[in-house]
Amino acid sequence: MSDSIDNKYVVFKLNEEYYGLPIGKVKAIERMSQTTRIPNTYHYIKGVMNLRGEVVTVLDLRTKLNLPEKEIDNNSRTIVVMEGETTVGLIVDSSSEVLTISADSIDSTNTATTIDSNMIDSITGIGKTEDGRLVIILELAKILEN
Repeated sequence: MSDSIDNKYVVFKLNEEYYGLPIGKVKAIERMSQTTRIPNTYHYIKGVMNLRGEVVTVLDLRTKLNLPEKEIDNNSRTIVVMEGETTVGLIVDSSSEVLTISADSIDSTNTATTIDSNMIDSITGIGKTEDGRLVIILELAKILEN
């Protein structure tokens, strides 16, 4: 098995489920920091934060994916991601690890019939880890669409 960056995913939790983003899209994982609200914006945008001199929009990934809201706690993290020229912070329940998931261990979402139809477009597949966990692989470009 190749140890290429293509098979590596940053894995995090939302609502007791594991999700993954390709490591090549992740710039940093930060503890929660102060955000400044932006009026008249989408409900899932929590504001902007200053990340080492760069102003970054922060969105609540739970809200964006139509999951129940949860209070921010000590485990909450902001995963700073980059898609093209856009840098965004995604609030998640916790960030656990970087895992290698081979392409042949990722099933298409066609087999996942119980997924909310609003969310299905944001998912590229369901990965199986060596320890038997299922990781929902997200399509960052789709998540960042309005």
